[in-house]
Amino acid sequence: MLNPIAYLIYEILGIYTWVLIATVIVSWLTAFNVINVHNNFVRTLLRVLLALTEPLLRPIRNILPAMGGLDLSPIVLFLIIGLIKYTMLWPPVLATGW
Repeated sequence: MLNPIAYLIYEILGIYTWVLIATVIVSWLTAFNVINVHNNFVRTLLRVLLALTEPLLRPIRNILPAMGGLDLSPIVLFLIIGLIKYTMLWPPVLATGW
């Protein structure tokens, strides 16, 4: 059983995962000219998604080597979020002797 603060952090990480998925999908749609970036709603959505994800993706991009146009930083961030969420659940498992 997680304490309330840990549960809140766990849920925020889950929501952030969906924000990251939305960012990846919108970036693909923008790259393939499926959505119009001159639309005010799309531009606002892009600005919000980039403001939420860039502070965590930029340091990862600085560490990863250039992969020719392929951005692997969201995958690394997914793994980091998964590791954090897994370690938050780990102590109760150890306490029960499982």
